[in-house]
Amino acid sequence: MRLVANKWSKFSVLLGHAGAAKHIPNMRRFSASNLKAMLRQYAFVVAKPIIGTGGSSVLKIKKTGNRYLLHNSGSKRIYRSWKELFSTLNQIRKNRPFMLQQGIDLATIDGRPLDYRVKLKKMGRSWIIRAVVGRLARPGLFVTNLCQGGTLLKGTHALRRTFPASLVKSKFDTMCGVARTCTMRLESRYPGIGMLGYDFGIDKKGNVWIFEVNTKPH
Repeated sequence: MRLVANKWSKFSVLLGHAGAAKHIPNMRRFSASNLKAMLRQYAFVVAKPIIGTGGSSVLKIKKTGNRYLLHNSGSKRIYRSWKELFSTLNQIRKNRPFMLQQGIDLATIDGRPLDYRVKLKKMGRSWIIRAVVGRLARPGLFVTNLCQGGTLLKGTHALRRTFPASLVKSKFDTMCGVARTCTMRLESRYPGIGMLGYDFGIDKKGNVWIFEVNTKPH
């Protein structure tokens, strides 16, 4: 079964499809100028390794006035200067290629961010949706990964706890439909993939976003 580790490559394939692209947060490669520009544009920015799993080294960066807030795993730290912040980011990166993603203000349960994993598996010639689950971040964290203490919820149950009942089916169907569209696109670019896991986030306004695509979903 084929594995594709590079997040940037997978997103580049999906950005070529208008239907998928509108669900992808703005992203750029990690650099000082790109981070500065995105912090001016968005409430916060997420930095993550281009190759990596499990939510490790996923950073949340926010600018308030002349200060910068860095949220790394369970720790939050305020930096009074850009130089200090950027030096810390480079220590965490250790020369690994990182990407920057527009921060999305996720719908929450009891103040804890929530996202979704949609898993597909190739059975014979067709792709079957095997699971749709919600993942609730551990208190104090912004990443929802189960290996970081996140809680697993049934997908429809998680949706019902965050949106009116009348919207649950449409949000569920949107995630599944987008996942199917992306799967066709990725399979044509990477023949031989047999499993896919999509990480979706739904913001407080109800917009559906794709955060990641895994070819080896847990």
